[in-house]
Amino acid sequence: MMFFMLILITIATFLATLLGGLFALKFKDRLHLILGFSAGAVIAVAFFDLIPEAINLGSAKYNVSTITAVIALGFVIYMILDRLIFLHSHSHEECVDCLQTQGKLGAGTLSVHSFLDGIAIGLAFQVSSAVGIIVAVAVLTHDFSDGINTVNMIFKNNGNIKQAFKWLVLDAVAPVLGITATIFFTLPASSLGVILALFAGFFLYIGASDLLPESQHAHPTFWTTFMTVLGILVLFVAIKLAGL
Repeated sequence: MMFFMLILITIATFLATLLGGLFALKFKDRLHLILGFSAGAVIAVAFFDLIPEAINLGSAKYNVSTITAVIALGFVIYMILDRLIFLHSHSHEECVDCLQTQGKLGAGTLSVHSFLDGIAIGLAFQVSSAVGIIVAVAVLTHDFSDGINTVNMIFKNNGNIKQAFKWLVLDAVAPVLGITATIFFTLPASSLGVILALFAGFFLYIGASDLLPESQHAHPTFWTTFMTVLGILVLFVAIKLAGL
């Protein structure tokens, strides 16, 4: 019964991510509004999902100040990669290869996060079916926005539809691979907590320093701001409902 349930959840994570990305592909002409929503969604996932979960899982071995230090470290690491190594610029007149590399960095980060989501589901089911279902529902609440965010990271950095779809498929497959991987190993909860804290820092940088400014670039501030707030509220409500 538990194995059958895990298969259904695996399929659901794939479809939720894929549908989110297809939504972004269909409405790419409204990219600035979708980017605004994505910025809010990414920030909300960091604040309402990753950080609380990192503190909860890591508390057995690390105190809160250590976890928050790891979050800050993740923010700084991503900033260094973004500004100094991949030479990020918000101007689309800059080096196209540099922009596309930065887009791949962002999409790759989201895909790795999705892989970790899959691991979290698999490990939760190792504890019990009840815990596994709770974690799976929490993951599914933001899988749709993960698909949107992955596509947006490619489009906003001069990527094309083919590249966006390739990364979308990778992001959709990532949680499936994560769930499958847990058949072969177990990971201490505290270690998973540290990893989630690191990704919380990544997401805070992506949302606040990348997606948010880009959504407002040469577009009406009111509507992009409205979509950002909407993204935060939608993910907040979804995550809270998933935790019931």
